[in-house]
Amino acid sequence: MKRNVFMLMMAVLTLLSLGLWTPDLSRADVESRYLQAPDDLRTVGAWRLHVRDSGPRQAPVVVFLHGFGASLHTWDAWSSGLMKTHRVIRLDLPGSGLSPPDPANDYSDARSLQLLVSLLDELGVSRASIVGHSMGGRIAWTFAAKHPERTDRLVLIAPDGFASEGFEYGKPPQVPVIMGLMRYVLPKSVLRMNLNSAYAHPDHLTDALTTRYHDLMRAPGAREAMLERLKQTVLQEPGPMLRQIKAPTLLVWGQADAMIPSSNARDYLQAIAGSRLQSWPGVGHLPQEEAAEVSLQAVADFLWIRPCEGFNAQGC
Repeated sequence: MKRNVFMLMMAVLTLLSLGLWTPDLSRADVESRYLQAPDDLRTVGAWRLHVRDSGPRQAPVVVFLHGFGASLHTWDAWSSGLMKTHRVIRLDLPGSGLSPPDPANDYSDARSLQLLVSLLDELGVSRASIVGHSMGGRIAWTFAAKHPERTDRLVLIAPDGFASEGFEYGKPPQVPVIMGLMRYVLPKSVLRMNLNSAYAHPDHLTDALTTRYHDLMRAPGAREAMLERLKQTVLQEPGPMLRQIKAPTLLVWGQADAMIPSSNARDYLQAIAGSRLQSWPGVGHLPQEEAAEVSLQAVADFLWIRPCEGFNAQGC
């Protein structure tokens, strides 16, 4: 153990000497770049959260939950397409995007569910359709299982939850010591190499998109929060909980997903009664970004409410 700490210290000192130190940006700096309106930062229970709430207030509600290392910006295209017919609520989870780290340093799924309930209560939302990507998909399906009375429909984009390499049920993962270096060293070029695997076509990862990821990961406390969230991930065998889900469920997957393979969809289709799958060739882990138009259409069709059942029912 002492040797590992010594080696880590030496590695940090070496990287610092090479000029690779990557300090945090100031909060004022990241907010000036990515905060759309001051009111988008709000206090919800114990948390300070970055939330964007768009669309008609009387419309059906859709809540978006991003994946690990991402932010509410991943939903830009889908949000723009849905906000004419839906109230669209998207948020940065604590320690992601512009949301400060969790004040209790608790990044468990149980804490995420408490946050989501508190946010819906704060916004006066009794029921919503929940859309989650990857890690956010795991939070979304857990919420749907535990709170069926508050879940209208469920959309899962390449959801996380089943055991995989490095993630066993009932125990936290072993996070490599070298990952701790990201607190101090995060060159944009290295981040870009890591992000590339999320896209089937690397040209979709533009310089502007890479810069946004890099900036938001350098928000105060963001990297430490990412590491803590990873360390606190304890998966439970998902079958029993998935079988409790009653909400109509759509699975959305890129067939070229190199992070969570589309073959995993079989497990969800078997466990969630009545669920169905939409997938596309040549699309990676982020269909909401890489195939925004076609994936949005599939989701919009799934969420669509006939006029006489929805918020424009006058005159029916």
